[in-house]
Order: sequence, then C-alpha cells, then structure tokens
Amino acid sequence: MGKNLTKRSEDYSKWYNELVVKADLAENSGVRGCMVIKPYGFAIWEKMQAALDKMFKETGHENAYFPLFIPKSYLSKEASHVEGFAKECAVVTHYRLKNAEDGSGIIVDPDAKLEEELIVRPTSETIIWDTYRRWIQSYRDLPLLINQWANVVRWEMRTRLFLRTAEFLWQEGHTAHATEAEAIEEAEKMMRVYAEFAEEHMAMPVIQGVKTESERFAGAIETYCIEALMQDGKALQAGTSHFLGQNFAKAFDVKFANKEGKQEHVWATSWGVSTRLVGALIMSHSDDNGLVLPPKLAPIQVVIVPIYKGMEQLDAISEKVAPLVKELRAKGISVKFDNRDTHKPGFKFNEYELKGVPVRLAIGKRDLENGTYEVARRDTLTKEIVPMDDVVAKIEFLLEDIQKNIYQKAHSFREDNITEVDTYEEFKKVLEEKGGFISAHWDGTNETEEKIKEETKATIRCIPLGTENKEGKCMVTGKLSSKRVLFAKAY
Repeated sequence: MGKNLTKRSEDYSKWYNELVVKADLAENSGVRGCMVIKPYGFAIWEKMQAALDKMFKETGHENAYFPLFIPKSYLSKEASHVEGFAKECAVVTHYRLKNAEDGSGIIVDPDAKLEEELIVRPTSETIIWDTYRRWIQSYRDLPLLINQWANVVRWEMRTRLFLRTAEFLWQEGHTAHATEAEAIEEAEKMMRVYAEFAEEHMAMPVIQGVKTESERFAGAIETYCIEALMQDGKALQAGTSHFLGQNFAKAFDVKFANKEGKQEHVWATSWGVSTRLVGALIMSHSDDNGLVLPPKLAPIQVVIVPIYKGMEQLDAISEKVAPLVKELRAKGISVKFDNRDTHKPGFKFNEYELKGVPVRLAIGKRDLENGTYEVARRDTLTKEIVPMDDVVAKIEFLLEDIQKNIYQKAHSFREDNITEVDTYEEFKKVLEEKGGFISAHWDGTNETEEKIKEETKATIRCIPLGTENKEGKCMVTGKLSSKRVLFAKAY
C-alpha cells in the first residue's frame, strides 16, 4: 500500500485532501458539497462525541432532539440571525413528485406546494426557542441546559472534506437562564470545556478569546471561541460559545415568573463544535507519512502484526498474542491483531502508519524464540525490542507519552508562530513570509478591521482572554489601543 502522498511543504491543501481519502476517513458523495464519512473517520468522530458528551453531562446538560425543518416565519423573527444565515439556507417548497405528462421524467408536483416553506436547519436557535416558550413558565424551570447531536445544512459554495461541507454533523447546546450573569457564566464555561477537550483529548493547543463585533455569531451579543493554528500557518476556529442575551427570548416571547412573581424574559446561550474537529485533528499533527492520531482519539490504539511463514508459525504467534490482546482490552486499550493472510507485513506497516495508529507491535519467529516484541511508535517513527513481560507496561507508557509529545510539538510550533508587530508594513511582511498568528494593536473599529481584511485577507481571529492590557497604537491608523488582538489567515 504505497502512500504516495503529496508533501506538506509542496502543497498543503493537496496533501490534506489526499490524506483524508487515502486514510479512509471520508470521500466526496454524489451530492455536491456533501461527504460520506467512512467507518474509520466516523470512529474518530464517535470517540470525540463520547468524550464531549461525558463533559457536557458532567456540567449538568441533557440531550434532546429537535426537528430538521424550521418554518420560514421562525427564522425571520430574529433580524440579525436571519441576515447571518439567509445566503446559506436550503428551502423546502413542495412535498411531492410526479411523473411528467410528456414522459420526460419526474417533476415536482405543482399542486403539492407547502403552505409555509420550510428551512433545512442551518442551526436550531429558532425552533428550540419556540419550544422553550412551552417549557418555561417559572424560575423553577431554570436553568434549562439542553444539548442536541444533529446534522445541519449550510449551502456552502466552496467545500473541503470535514472543514467545510454543505451538510455536517455537530452538537449544539442551547441554554436558558434567569439572569444575565448566569448566562454569561455558562457561555464562558462551555468555551473552557471546548478548550479542555481540544488540549486534553485532541492534543491541540488553543487560544481562548472573544470575537470582534463583525465576526460574532448572527444574533449573539458576545461570541467566545477557541482558535487553533494549523501546520501551514493558517488559523482554524475550533469551537464557539455564544451569549445571546434576551434576543431570542424576546423574539419568541419566552418569559418566566421570577421569585417575586414578576414576568421577565430569560437569558440565553448557544454553543457548538462540529466534524470540522476531525479536520483540525488531521492538520494539527499529521505528517508526510500519513495521520498522527492522539491515543485518546485513535480508533485503534495498538496494532499487532504477525510476521510468519506458513500456518504453523501463525498459529504459534496467535496463541502467544491472545492473552496480550485480552489483557490490553481489559485495561480499556483498543487493540487489533491483524492476522489477514491476504496482505504482507510490509503492506500492513504502511497501512497503519498512514492511518496514524499510535503503537505498532510486530512479532515473528525470532521474537517467539527470544520472548520479545518489536514496538514502534507512530509519532517519532522509532522502534525498539521489548521483552514480552514488559510489553503491557511499555504500551501504557507509550500511549501517555505520545499524547503528551504530540501536544508539546503542536504547542511549540504555535509559540514559534505567534509574532508581535507594531507597524502595518511589518504585519504584511510577516503575513506573507511567515504566516501564523500575528499579535498587533487595532483601534477597535469595523472600518480598520475591514480594510485589513480586504488588503491582506487576514482576519481578527480573537481578542485573547487573560492577557493583560497594554497600551499601544493601532498599526493602521495610529489611534490608541488598549490590547493586542490576534490576526491570521484562516480556514
């Protein structure tokens, strides 16, 4: 199984597209802009889902499910929300097909027009807030902390597997609170949950921050985000959490009786991450040999490849390997013993390297005689001979060490690619020659932000949280600025 991947340094975009397909993660479908997620790619998403779902439930959230279709009138109730999504909406206008009378094929039955057109959900705030009106009457019903795992449709023109597709999978949390402070606390908490997931599970360092007004979610008062840096020096928005104020509560008339019996509108948040995280995972760690997966999210953490001549040797190896497989599985380690006789060991080594399996064991006749395994780690591509008695402890150590090592590598790369600049000329030079995050002063106006975007294609990724205010001058206008923001070209 030759990899024949384009090198990252030659064409990063081509390398990414080839890797997604060759590693069996996903492929383009018969529907323009939509992807088929293959079992190996879906297994990564399932691991992400499981980890996130646990984190959501530990913070008090419950799962529910809401309709795929949204009445068109709902979307128009919150003005900035509809404006933000209008260009991406898919609309259902009819509900039946029929054969054309001239025999030319199937046509939409003009008599089967919907009384009210339906939007295929681009996000679910409107249908959920219409539902919450029925669920919330009193302060005793609050907070309402709901999440749903779903698919959404945003009619994207330029698509790329996992990163931007017309239909994608995601989770969306929608919460209702009695006070503004509680809602803000929730939005910030979920940003931190996403950051913890990205760093602890994906081994991907992220910067937590808030979006500028022009980059906020449609209908939000504040958008919190986590931003990651990919190996080509471009930024990727990896998750967002929105403080929605009372905008949706007012649009859908969601009120509650407070402790004094007075009617008040509730306060809202929404937050989500999507299958785009699989793309982030690929681009954060992988190399010219294929995927490099963090052990916590690898569908197969350990693969064992037998090297043998004839069935007798394979039987002897299988007998030796069986208790090891059982012991690893008992420890919660996913392991595959690849005893296929249709492929040679070299092919298998190549395949599992391409698929990013963190630890590979090989065992042949000589290993049986010597009581050893050859143990290889995917992140550094190094190998060593390990006694059979020590191999379980070695695997446990490697899975932890690989997780730490790939995080450190990604973190060092990011730190090396954050550049502080003070002038617009310097900014343009760094953007062209180095890329990465550029830390610069900005005067806080939409006009300056738009000018930079038009002239350089760089956007303000976030106003980082937790950084101290340092007075400076906007690199473009020279006006006073209290804080540096992070710019980058982005996906």
